[in-house]
Amino acid sequence: MSADADLLARARAWADDDPDDATAAELRALAERAAAGDADALADLADRFAGTLQFGTAGLRGALGAGPMRMNRAVVIRAAAGLSSFLHERLGGPPVVVIGYDARHGSDRFAQDTADVVAAAGGRALLLPQAWPTPVLAFAVRHLGADAGVMVTASHNPPQDNGYKVYLGGRVVTDAGQGAQIVPPYDSEIAEAIAAVGRVADMPRSAADAERNGGTQEVLGTDVLDAYVTRAMRLAPAGGARDVRVVLTPLHGVGGALVERVLREAGFTDVTVVAEQAAPDPDFPTVAFPNPEEPGALDLALATARRVDADLVVANDPDADRCSVAVPDPRAEGGWRQLSGDEVGALLGELIGSSAAGTGATLACSVVSSRLLAAIAARHGLEFRATLTGFKWIARVPGLDFGYEEALGYCVDPAAVRDKDGITAALLIVTHAARLRSIGRSLLDALDDIARAYGVYATGQLSVRVADLSLIGAAMSRLRQAPPTTLGGSAVVRTLDLSEGTEELPPTDGLLYETADRSRVIVRPSGTEPKLKCYLEVIADVEHDADDAHLAEVRAQAAERLAAVRADVAAAAGV
Repeated sequence: MSADADLLARARAWADDDPDDATAAELRALAERAAAGDADALADLADRFAGTLQFGTAGLRGALGAGPMRMNRAVVIRAAAGLSSFLHERLGGPPVVVIGYDARHGSDRFAQDTADVVAAAGGRALLLPQAWPTPVLAFAVRHLGADAGVMVTASHNPPQDNGYKVYLGGRVVTDAGQGAQIVPPYDSEIAEAIAAVGRVADMPRSAADAERNGGTQEVLGTDVLDAYVTRAMRLAPAGGARDVRVVLTPLHGVGGALVERVLREAGFTDVTVVAEQAAPDPDFPTVAFPNPEEPGALDLALATARRVDADLVVANDPDADRCSVAVPDPRAEGGWRQLSGDEVGALLGELIGSSAAGTGATLACSVVSSRLLAAIAARHGLEFRATLTGFKWIARVPGLDFGYEEALGYCVDPAAVRDKDGITAALLIVTHAARLRSIGRSLLDALDDIARAYGVYATGQLSVRVADLSLIGAAMSRLRQAPPTTLGGSAVVRTLDLSEGTEELPPTDGLLYETADRSRVIVRPSGTEPKLKCYLEVIADVEHDADDAHLAEVRAQAAERLAAVRADVAAAAGV
């Protein structure tokens, strides 16, 4: 059989086993066009059957559509069956699995399919009652003592995507990673169990199957959400300052109502939600990409902030596990400046680190985040750990008190939520801003204090989105074959190929360069999007008693160095 004939046969067999009429029809139509000689249809089929979706930085994630390389009901049912098989084997009995979902296209159906499979296999499926943020699901895994959790979400990806995050807890994981997303060897073991799944049509999924196998399915009430809110209130003790005006946007995601509730119950009543982005909408009509990091994503929020004379803008991504912050700044274009993930990480790290001083607790961040957190930990007598990118690594650091990654993810209460949580992070940063405002200061003043204490750590990113994934591999190959010898005018004194691993980090596809003047660059393919990412950092010393003018001068010089490093990295990578 020719390669094309084999591809067509596989496509038709998949369509025959597809439980969803719409995606089955989509695949049959595509196969008919390919069989008739349509080259584009044949290429599309080849892409859909190039393999199967694999667990990446944040679980399964891909475009909606038919075929094993897309997110669809057949893929989800197989994933649920494989996960259920893995759990039964690990536990020697039926598991408890809690399942959540966001408001993206297909999320509720994928969640119900997962619950059906878990129950039909004899497990106990606990389904959250409506579309809620990812941190609530992560909280529920530990709060309910579940053996696993599934969250159907594509987080900040474009509207055409969806995804499937898996958490392990309960009786499966009993160390510091209990309730965190899966890492090796769990991911490969679950993938093997998924690969062993037969036809979807043969998978037990009915209520009769569940009754026969002793499984149950339950739609939870709002108790778990109330417990999450009660826990969050511990981050904002009663009696503190609350006089701060906040503009909030959930970017058409599922976090708006819960963030507003958490702020209100903590005493923050002057909150304006961006009306155009308040309700969940899977098409995300007002933003090109529903990611607070993307240019333009906060335009409506900043316009609202100017209109109401706000003190602070808080933005969450669609599943509310990320949090972005913007503040008034007369030096910035439009009078407002969005803080970087590293800046918010430094603010929260200094706040939490100073409170935990001398306790032996640990601060952690991903290796691509700023080295400033390590300096903060050292000053306060705390441990520090750098991890691979992704909160599945940060959240399982033993003794963790605070963890963050530069991509706007913060874990401020790891005992309750072993994942990034944009809701509790928002509460803590708003509380911090209100306290500062009560003494005539701001978050920018706090950042100045940090710079005087530790120096200026200027960070930036060169991010290249591609349509052809081979371009990313080509860029990585160029850098491995001809690494830069200077960056920003300073000699490269250390080069690490992270694919070989280090004493601190397991192998990952990345390259690290450090220069004589302490600049650092890390280059890696994104684990969640078709991007090549280059993470840049320069360090500049600051006198402890530096006045505002001198501090501004040091920052300007650091920015110039950062721009020079960026240009050199772009040239070396050929992007």
